[in-house]
Amino acid sequence: MYLSLEKKKELFKEFSHKGEADTGSVEGQVALFTFRIKHLTEHMKENRKDFATERSLVLLVGKRRKLLDYLAKKDITRYRELIKKLNLRK
Repeated sequence: MYLSLEKKKELFKEFSHKGEADTGSVEGQVALFTFRIKHLTEHMKENRKDFATERSLVLLVGKRRKLLDYLAKKDITRYRELIKKLNLRK
């Protein structure tokens, strides 16, 4: 599996405010979604007719967008830090 338990813990440890136990934080969730989006994007480059994966990718991008919008409304500095750490904007 591309996303092991150790990888999840590493992502949450790096991006969450309170460490790897804080799996519900917006920053941790966005980091996890970003990792999954990158993986699915690579899959779609090789399998361009995989429409089920394409739909999953679109839904995942929408979820990440909603979380980022929420974080921008709640705390703009945390939003800007997260965007910079994940290199989401060009």
